[in-house]
Amino acid sequence: MATRLVQINMKALDDAALGRFWAEALGWGIDSEAPGVTNLEPVGFVYPDPAAVCIDIIARPEPKTVKNRVHLDLATTSTAHQAELVARLKDLGATLADVGQGDVPWTVMADPEGNEFCVLEPRPVYGDTGLIAAVVVDSTDPREMARFWGEAMDWTVHEVADDFASLRSAAGVGPYLEFVRTPDTKSGWNRVHLDVSPYRGDDLAAEEARLRALGAADPGIDQSGISWRILTDPEGNEFCLLTPR
Repeated sequence: MATRLVQINMKALDDAALGRFWAEALGWGIDSEAPGVTNLEPVGFVYPDPAAVCIDIIARPEPKTVKNRVHLDLATTSTAHQAELVARLKDLGATLADVGQGDVPWTVMADPEGNEFCVLEPRPVYGDTGLIAAVVVDSTDPREMARFWGEAMDWTVHEVADDFASLRSAAGVGPYLEFVRTPDTKSGWNRVHLDVSPYRGDDLAAEEARLRALGAADPGIDQSGISWRILTDPEGNEFCLLTPR
């Protein structure tokens, strides 16, 4: 048994407006499975597929108050492409952001609801990922996060160090999942989180038990009205274990 990262879940005051921004930014299709839910995936994509990590945007009334612990890194192919992408994203409503990054070759931006993301300088490692280079998670212990997520999912661990760890789908396609050491600690509910799914035919309860044995925990909220499970990883980051697909 194993899970795989299938999407990120992002909260928004206006899911439709934020969905339009990210659909135009990524060149993806946009849909809605229910009021207050906007679904984004590549045009022609058959969900789930490791070639892409999709985005679900969910309407919530709480405003963003702190820096997100999960964000997207966007890939570029040249310095000219980086500049062009930054300019295009500004035209769509993104702004430059300062999260204390200092003088770095990448550009930190925020979407129209203030969610941070990075437009990277050209890096060969992301040459085949598509526009989303990586889903990045702030971490106090990247080694432990690589241990947990490497066992939780059937993704391959590519790099592990004290300050950085990365994983990618076993098929070698799509974005990376990266853990970067940061000094800040988690504060409140994560506005952006990971959604993972077991494979078709797997048992949700059995997979939940396996993840708990690896170090996942209960966030302590009422889950009686949902068909999926909400858990936390060893650093307290919420994630959803979806029904098998």
